[in-house]
Amino acid sequence: MRRLISSGSRFEREIGYSRAVVDGDTVFVSGTTGYDYATMTIEDDVAAQCEQALRNIAQALAEAGATLDDVVRLLFIVPDRADWEPCWPVLRRHFGESRPASTLIHAGLQTDAMRIEIEATARLRPATP
Repeated sequence: MRRLISSGSRFEREIGYSRAVVDGDTVFVSGTTGYDYATMTIEDDVAAQCEQALRNIAQALAEAGATLDDVVRLLFIVPDRADWEPCWPVLRRHFGESRPASTLIHAGLQTDAMRIEIEATARLRPATP
């Protein structure tokens, strides 16, 4: 069974993608930046962007019935190599115990203000009887 999850962004409809897709017991979360959709702003600090991106991902996962603890795979994209290490404490706080598989890519993002983008894959836990 396939279910689409939307953040409400007009770009999802206009471009043709979903914030997340639940397919069976797997949740695929699209690349997510540190944009705060409640205030329509983005912080300049890369660690703050990383934290906000994870809040955005956690929100999509919650709608799917999962949490950050259910993440099994992460993809990080940072345009500037120097921005990677400041994110480590944020990532360790959220994934230090679960330690999902991950990959880092250096590449440009949609705007210069965006300093990190994170894509996540999670597995839904079986319902307990």
